[in-house]
Amino acid sequence: MTETTLRPVPQPGILRIAPYVPGKSQAVPGVVPVKLSANESPLGASPRAIAAYQAQAGRLETYPEGSSKILREALGDVHGLDPERILCGGGSDEVLHLLAQTYLGEGDEAVMSRYGFNVYPIVTRGASAEIVMAPESDYRADVDALLAAVTEKTRLVFLANPNNPTGTYLSAAELERLHGGLRPDVLLVVDSAYAEYVTAADYSVGIDLVDRADNVVMVRTFSKMGLAALRIGWMYGPAHVIDAVNRIRGPFNVSLPAQHAGAEAARDRGFTAELCRHNARWRDWLTRSIRSNRLRVVDSQGNFVMVLFPDPAEAKAAFGALLEKGLIVREIHGYGIAEGLRISIGREEHMRGVVEVLEAFGAAGAAD
Repeated sequence: MTETTLRPVPQPGILRIAPYVPGKSQAVPGVVPVKLSANESPLGASPRAIAAYQAQAGRLETYPEGSSKILREALGDVHGLDPERILCGGGSDEVLHLLAQTYLGEGDEAVMSRYGFNVYPIVTRGASAEIVMAPESDYRADVDALLAAVTEKTRLVFLANPNNPTGTYLSAAELERLHGGLRPDVLLVVDSAYAEYVTAADYSVGIDLVDRADNVVMVRTFSKMGLAALRIGWMYGPAHVIDAVNRIRGPFNVSLPAQHAGAEAARDRGFTAELCRHNARWRDWLTRSIRSNRLRVVDSQGNFVMVLFPDPAEAKAAFGALLEKGLIVREIHGYGIAEGLRISIGREEHMRGVVEVLEAFGAAGAAD
């Protein structure tokens, strides 16, 4: 009898998972923190969503409706989708876990780009499958490399579009080319978590592709729209995929307050548009302000920018200089980009504060 037979043993793959490490949320003692490490809404939540959440305070003893019907119908109204082809979850992370548990098993593979969202390896290995990382082209998903990584063992392809933490994206044409190169039994998961912030004219959120194909799903979240605390995600997909995933989904996986708040957040298009306008203005300003001969800011379509320093030591020093002022940004060495920092777009004073610190640090040049 071995030591491991004297205690429960996890499924294959579990102990090979590198746990997800969130960004820091505490500054140095005595300094009020400004959290620019989690890509949260700088404008808070929709007032309509807040009111809807508060209205459910007297019903906390009640189970929520099991299929998130009120939320699915709101999403259907806003995006012109069939609510029966929408599935809701506890954040998009749960939806990704459910997809992996449904379509992956031991001996299977999932493909992702090298600097893709690091929840993809977690859900893949949690299903006892293997993750295959395709090389990127200058911090951008490479369609040819992704297709070359597909084998007879591939069951899923994950694509974050735009991608976290790089902010880069694939155009609608490139997304079509990626899908066109996949076997019909490979499920393409288009993770459009940052879709609300995209301003690129050639971008596709993925709905049209889902409507035309049996092997594509689009995954979204409310977390970047001001409801991160409520953990609401959703998926639009073919009826057969929705049916399969619903069979393992927990029956009350989205709380009653979250369903109502999410429905109102979806319908509050004015607030979503305001978020996009604010983000576009300060994302572009921050990019211009930080770029210099020594620093590179990768063009972003998310609500953050990735800044590349000459070396990891300078990135770490810049992180520390910002932290001293209470400005908490995201180190991304966990993604294999030790020379980079990811900076969420915050309020005007936060963005000006970041640039001021980096100027004093000797790392940036001011913009108009």
